[in-house]
Amino acid sequence: MMGRRRLLWLCVLAAVLGLFAAPVAFCLINLIHFFTGVFFHGSFSFDSASPVDNSLGVWVIFIPVAGGLIVGLMARWGAAAIRGHGIPEAMEKVLLDDSRIPARITLLKPLSSAISIGSGGPFGAEGPIIATGGALGSLLGQILHITAQERKILLAAGAAAGMAAVFSAPLSAVLLAVELLLFEFRGRSLLPVVISTVVATVCRYGLLGTDPVFAMTTIAMPGAGAMLFYAILGIIIGVLSVLVTRLLYRIEDAFETLPLHWMWWPALGGLAVGVVGYWVPQTMGVGYDLIRDIINGRLAFEALLLLGIAKWISWSIALGSGTSGGTLAPLFIIGGSLGAVLGMAADALFPGLGINIGLAGLVGMAAMFSGASRALLTAIVFALEVTREPDGVLPLMAGCGLAWLVSSAFMRTTIMTEKISRRGVRVPDEYAADPLEQVSVGQVCTTDVITINGDQKVAGVREWLASDVSSTHHQGFPLIGPNQTLRGVVTRRDIWRLDVDGAAPIAELVRRPPVTTTPQASLRQAADKMVREGVGRLIVVNERESDRVVGIITRSDIIKSRSPFLESREERSRSIRWSRDD
Repeated sequence: MMGRRRLLWLCVLAAVLGLFAAPVAFCLINLIHFFTGVFFHGSFSFDSASPVDNSLGVWVIFIPVAGGLIVGLMARWGAAAIRGHGIPEAMEKVLLDDSRIPARITLLKPLSSAISIGSGGPFGAEGPIIATGGALGSLLGQILHITAQERKILLAAGAAAGMAAVFSAPLSAVLLAVELLLFEFRGRSLLPVVISTVVATVCRYGLLGTDPVFAMTTIAMPGAGAMLFYAILGIIIGVLSVLVTRLLYRIEDAFETLPLHWMWWPALGGLAVGVVGYWVPQTMGVGYDLIRDIINGRLAFEALLLLGIAKWISWSIALGSGTSGGTLAPLFIIGGSLGAVLGMAADALFPGLGINIGLAGLVGMAAMFSGASRALLTAIVFALEVTREPDGVLPLMAGCGLAWLVSSAFMRTTIMTEKISRRGVRVPDEYAADPLEQVSVGQVCTTDVITINGDQKVAGVREWLASDVSSTHHQGFPLIGPNQTLRGVVTRRDIWRLDVDGAAPIAELVRRPPVTTTPQASLRQAADKMVREGVGRLIVVNERESDRVVGIITRSDIIKSRSPFLESREERSRSIRWSRDD
């Protein structure tokens, strides 16, 4: 268990990560502006630039091809891990490689993403900065002399700090770290992540200001009719999130069948981006302005429908080709567009419901992310933080919750886990309290302990074992000395060894000090001690008198202790009571 000094040290390291996250995010955004200017306007400036207002004509089709070619070369000769949006790769490192991300990813991931997005790639900057922050935390954890658990916390802290620095959304960044990287909900793991996001957000305020990222006009608390619509919208978006995920991986599978090295695939994906972008220029680039237009109801029905479908096609092919870019902004645009379209249709059919088109777009955005990633709390809180509209909480909870439910009913994996699940990686999907932490050793240990006097002869003990009475059916026995004090433990294998003289005292068979625990220890602590010491049983001793035997606990005792937990989770029964004493 992590001590207080180690926790304090991790918090200091997390604060350092937070200090670096905001400047890194700022640099990435400016790199995207720089490459956008180079590719679409022939300028070398860090001023804000957009691929939409270019004058290249039909030649714009080949700009994303050039960007994809560069990214493919970087992946081939730099690091293949820069392909994709980065979060699945970070999850895999957490689960299989003790959170060790190669150091070169810290530089190559943001650079490749800036080139990909700057050349018109339909991605957001959030995925790359989350991956970069995670890589920075992992790198720090590899340089220092720390445990794999502590390295995982630093990776999550860096990733969360990156998200907080981009979106000024510290709480949802912490939740994202819990739901997609930490796979646990413990205060000692959360505290460093919280500190890193707070520091990153404060730094972000200094660099980019305190305004909400996606400010929207004030919304009113919806009535019952509108709430019903937002709930139905969540169901529809949940179905769409399944289709979006499956289409993405079908496209990825199609690229796998091509008779070309994967280095060339991003260029082919870029060709699709260029063709779609020639007809619908707004699909190219990060699209944050487009998100603001959607949640403020500034776009017409036809424009929303066209943009949502075009962005879906462009992003799916680009990401499926293995280029570098994020998923959050495209998912928000696809879900937000459909949400606003359905909001307009419902408002035209039922004008008395009081449907807010901007809120419908916001619910669509968050529900799409909730359904595709199953990060339910992250989706709800994120939408609230980036808009700072608290009256949207009920529609968001209804829409995101139902989208999550529909998605989980039709799809076993998520857009984040499908790729690594195909490689045989099992991703945790529940963060319940450990039942072994809730039960003490004293509750399950055997108190009627069969002991052996250490002065007895081996031959006498063998004769006793051969009698096969019930008291001999154990695999190990504590040895007791004068005043009933613990001297050690011997096993049946020790007693029946052929090289042991039968006339020798049984105490001579003791090969190591006894491994003990106390009645107050948890079963998790007992199980961990068994693993560390390589034993199958622990002698339970009095907490004040460490040589006084009060019980014994075995591996089978610990396994049996899970029975009530399984029964409470699986067995169904009626338990209503009418007694006045209850």
